[in-house]
Amino acid sequence: MLRIGQGVDFHLLVEGRDLWLGGVKIPYEKGSLGHSDADVLLHAICDAMLGALALGDIGLHFPNNAPEYKGIDSKVLLQETVDKIWEKGYHVVNIDSTICLEAPKVKPYINHMQLVIASILKIGLDDVSIKATTTETMDAIGRGEGLSASAIVLLQRNMEG
Repeated sequence: MLRIGQGVDFHLLVEGRDLWLGGVKIPYEKGSLGHSDADVLLHAICDAMLGALALGDIGLHFPNNAPEYKGIDSKVLLQETVDKIWEKGYHVVNIDSTICLEAPKVKPYINHMQLVIASILKIGLDDVSIKATTTETMDAIGRGEGLSASAIVLLQRNMEG
């Protein structure tokens, strides 16, 4: 059985924070504002996986007011989310995702992001698609005030032995 899920996340960009995308620290003068490390790409992937199995959203499982998640590395959240998927008898087939931000340019970091995500999910590099785009200077993202990411994930039920 196949299940598909979609996820999206948005964060403000502010000075004094690190910019984490896809589990990779990107050098930039601003970073994502959030309770965790605010990695919009990993959060969107978590939401997509949870949504595919109708398990709610990332806020339900990792509340942004829970002290144990303050400053947490989103790779830990991704691992905990994939553990939930595995417990339900599913695995990730592939991911298609898009990061939307005006700056910095993230193309040089995409291969590293793919490696991080594929390693956690135990899938191939060619099963993790990450694209990047801008809003052509339109809206808050285009003014450099924020960023977003979206992800679509295909899950497949594990074969019964």
